[in-house]
Amino acid sequence: MYPYIHIGRFEIGTFGIMLWLAAVCAAWSLHRNFRRWKIDADAVGIVALVTVAGVIGAKLWHVLETPTLLIHDPVGMLFDRAGFAWFGGLVGGILMLLWQGRSAGLRGMRMLDLATPAAAFGYGVGRIGCLTSGDGDYGIPTSLPWGMSFPHGLVPTTQRVHPTPIYELIAALLIGWFLWRRGAPESPKPIGQLTGEYLILSGIARFLVEMIRINPRLYWGMSNAQMASLGSVVAGVLLILWARSHRSAAPEPASALTAS
Repeated sequence: MYPYIHIGRFEIGTFGIMLWLAAVCAAWSLHRNFRRWKIDADAVGIVALVTVAGVIGAKLWHVLETPTLLIHDPVGMLFDRAGFAWFGGLVGGILMLLWQGRSAGLRGMRMLDLATPAAAFGYGVGRIGCLTSGDGDYGIPTSLPWGMSFPHGLVPTTQRVHPTPIYELIAALLIGWFLWRRGAPESPKPIGQLTGEYLILSGIARFLVEMIRINPRLYWGMSNAQMASLGSVVAGVLLILWARSHRSAAPEPASALTAS
């Protein structure tokens, strides 16, 4: 693994490179979704702000998950290149999308629905940054032929372990493809339906992969991420029930479709 790429005196983190690539993939997916729905909005600008909000949310959530380490080394915790929590990034990204939707003349929940495939694709590509940097997001030891070791990672191990970021990439691509097909203009869904489905599917995927991750078990044999995943699934179910009871039509008024 290569946590950093050295070019002369410059040092570039591979996690940052993959984070940039994830934002590019998410922006392309969101742009394509805007085009097929004939919505004139700036996908690149939206994804840029969501990415920043997601990174801040992921770091803050990780810091709050480990208060003892924060007290012991607050500067190190806040500025460490490793240590980002999935659920914090999800919350930060959702809040920014809600705000962006209002700014673009779309309902906040409608913006979330449009962004679900982009969120899945971007998350999956971003996980490869965890693989290339070897930041401890790998799984438990395994004898399977595709097991990997991370002797030069940020959190090194010489054992062959489950490459869980690759598992998450595959799951995220499948979720993104499913939501893309579900969100076609030919069969509009109630507003909030796709967001609920994203929360359920991504929550289940993260819960399952945590079963072979090295994260500590803190609550009833579950990790912090698994507890957050259960919350994501519950929120998704409630959101789908709300969407179906309100049956709000997916298409926006003509004034919103021309907002930028």
